[in-house]
This record gives sequence, C-alpha cells and structure tokens, in this order.
Amino acid sequence: MLALLNKELSNFFSSIIGYIVIIIFLLITSLFLWAFPNDFNILNFGYAQIDGLFLIAPYVFLFLIPAISMRSFADENKSGTIEILLTKPISDLNIIFAKFGANFILLLIAIIPTLTYYFSVYYLGFPVGNIDSGGVFGSYIGLLFLGAVFISIGLFASSLTSNQIVAFIIAVFLSGFIFIGFEFIYQISWLGNASLVIKSLGIYDHYTSISRGVIDTRDILYFLGVISLFISLTKLSLQSRNW
Repeated sequence: MLALLNKELSNFFSSIIGYIVIIIFLLITSLFLWAFPNDFNILNFGYAQIDGLFLIAPYVFLFLIPAISMRSFADENKSGTIEILLTKPISDLNIIFAKFGANFILLLIAIIPTLTYYFSVYYLGFPVGNIDSGGVFGSYIGLLFLGAVFISIGLFASSLTSNQIVAFIIAVFLSGFIFIGFEFIYQISWLGNASLVIKSLGIYDHYTSISRGVIDTRDILYFLGVISLFISLTKLSLQSRNW
C-alpha cells in the first residue's frame, strides 16, 4: 500500500499536475483575500478574521479536487493497467486508500501555506492576537473533512469510467449536490419539519457547524460516514469488473 501511495504522489509531482493544483488554490484564495475589492478582502473588511478563506475554498475545491482525482482510476481503466493492479497481492480497499491518501496529502500541501494568512492577521490585529483562533482551526478541520469527502467522491466517479472528463463532470455534480443541493431543497421550505432532516443530509450544514470552532461528534461522524460510503461504492465499482 505504501509503495502504491508513493507511486501516486510521485505521479503528481513528476508531472505539472501537483504544482498547478497548489498554485491555483493559493493564487485564487490570495487574490480574493488580499487583492480584489470584495467582502472577503481582509484589509478592506477591517476585522481580524480570515473567514473569507473558508467561504471561498469549498467552491475552489468543488472543481479543483475532481480535477486531480479524475485520473485516479479512469487513467488505469483507459490504459488497461487496472487489471494488473487488481491482480497484485493488495486488497481493493488498500488500493483505494493509497489513492485516497495521495490525493489527501496533495490537498494538505495546498492548505498548509494558507496558515500564513492566519499568522499575518494574528500579528496585524490590534491588539496582537486579536483573532478567534478556535474558530479558525475549527474551520481548518472542517475544510480538511470537506476536501476528504470530495476526494472520496472523485475516486468513485473515476472508478465508473475510462474517460477523465466524464469522471470530472460526475464528481463535480455529485460533490456540488451533496455540498449545497440539500441546502437548496431545505430553503424551498414546503417540506415542513422534514426539511430540517433534508438539511442535515448535506455537507454545508455540518461544514458551517464545525467552522464555528465547536467540534461536534455528530459532524465528525457525518463526514466519516460520507467518506466511508463513497469508498465502499468505489470498492463495489472495482469489484463489478469481475462480475
């Protein structure tokens, strides 16, 4: 499993893919937080906070993560190496976890530099340290869980096809629906009391909850449950090749 994980990471960074992902994410967030005149701009807003990062990042991830995960299995399916991979002395789950781990490490490498935003605001604040550190780190935890969910969805979409573009479209659609689709259904409000249940099925409700800095077990279990669901579906998709 570790050998496959290293191979996947090597593939990311031996090509331009890994670097492009990191640069695009940091460029977009930096421009919105520090350069563009908007409600997210830290210098214009006048308050010691980086909430804009956690509002922008999910929508960047919505397209960026499917773009890096779309090749995970689709490329293997297209080249025919998936059969060789599945016959190696490694379980389907270990293959999935290796690819999941490689994508997650790339995501982590992209997020870590944004800590400079936190430390910049921390020292720019008056007085120094006038920032809700608990809320910031709660938001980082929520962002990592959100990214992990999108990765698991991307792997599932990639396992369904040999076409990377099709995998990308499926992943964006599923990720977008699970992220904000249930929120839209909830806002219709004609469902009565059931609308609250509908809302709780979406990522947005749990992401905003954990971003307040309060780590609720229900939110953690929700994220782990969704990740497990799509990893299980990916495993079923791979096994179906033998049916």
